Amino acid sequence: MKNLRQIHILIACLLVIMTAFSCSHKHEEGDGHDHGAEDHSDADSSHDGHDHGEHAEEEGHHEEGIHLTNDQIKTVGIQFGGFTQLKINDYITASGTLGLPPIAHSGVTAKTAGIVTGSKKYAEGQYIEKGVVIGYIQNPVIILEQQEYLEAAAELQYLKLDLQRQESLVAADAGVVKSLQKLQSDVAMKEAVVEGRAKYLDYLGIETKSLTPGSITQEIAVITQASGYISSLILHNGLYVEPQMELMEIVDESLLQLELDVFEKDIGNVKEAQLISYTVPALGSTLYRGKVQVVGKEFDMTNKTVRVLGELDENRPNFIKDLFITANIWLNDETVNALPSKAVIQDGSDSYIYVADADSTEKEVQFEKVRVIAGAENDGFTSVRAIDPIEEGMKIVVKGAYYVYAQSQAGELAHEH
Repeated sequence: MKNLRQIHILIACLLVIMTAFSCSHKHEEGDGHDHGAEDHSDADSSHDGHDHGEHAEEEGHHEEGIHLTNDQIKTVGIQFGGFTQLKINDYITASGTLGLPPIAHSGVTAKTAGIVTGSKKYAEGQYIEKGVVIGYIQNPVIILEQQEYLEAAAELQYLKLDLQRQESLVAADAGVVKSLQKLQSDVAMKEAVVEGRAKYLDYLGIETKSLTPGSITQEIAVITQASGYISSLILHNGLYVEPQMELMEIVDESLLQLELDVFEKDIGNVKEAQLISYTVPALGSTLYRGKVQVVGKEFDMTNKTVRVLGELDENRPNFIKDLFITANIWLNDETVNALPSKAVIQDGSDSYIYVADADSTEKEVQFEKVRVIAGAENDGFTSVRAIDPIEEGMKIVVKGAYYVYAQSQAGELAHEH
């Protein structure tokens, strides 16, 4: 009986302990579950609200424009203003070459057939003076031409003396008039022969006034007829040449001109004497000047352009024929809306400016972008035409526009990320 009672007491104790343990376990699970759910719900709610709030704020910030604090504006030195009315000389653009008119070209030709001798060393692009002997042409025919001239001149002298005798006889009634007339005819024909041969020898470069049988030459000199740069050359010793063959071409760089192609839409604004500024990309960025000389009358159907010729100022690029140039043809002065050139942002093919309510009392100032058409530039100012309207009360960023632009780019990158 005693053992049985002890067993009952032990079982009762075990039941109490199990009951207590069960209650404790249920409470912890419930408490943990309840708090976990609450925390999770709060965390989700908080996380969801935070994400959506930031996203909405970013989107709102991006859509509303660029925001800078007053401290940032002051530190960077951003300044506001408006359009300035200025007289800016507008221009149209053109391209073309440095060319030469036909009169600038001078050829050195072979005046007679023969073999080239005594030629000197010349090269294309070299400068050469007028009157320089560049070589000689030898030909036996040259000797015969001089011989025939001297013979004809001697015969003419004899005929003139005979004519004088006949005139004296006829004057004394001792001569025959018919013989006198025949001599007069012979003298006239021989004079024509002598004069013709003399002209031909002068053309060859042989002086007939000082020509004697002892000074007959077998060669004639090839002489330059103008000063300039050698643009082509085929002269060398031993070359057999024909009459009128061009042995050298010389171009006169002093007659260099601008040959510009102006588009159809712009040609109506081009007039004689308008100023031209141009650069030669192959020679650097130096700016040269000239003026319109001739506006062409022929329209190029292929390129839709008209040729405009311009003369160069004294300060001109080194001579290289047919070099490509870019040019501005300046039109008449006109009063336009202008801004400092640094206030106009170029982004690819687009141009724009920034505006803001500079008098705002808010902690941050909102900047907006306005598209514009940028025109001529003069003395640090650029003519500007706004494409988008500028709201009343908004002022233009005239200094520090590139900082605002940089901030906008940074904002776009952050938003994309």
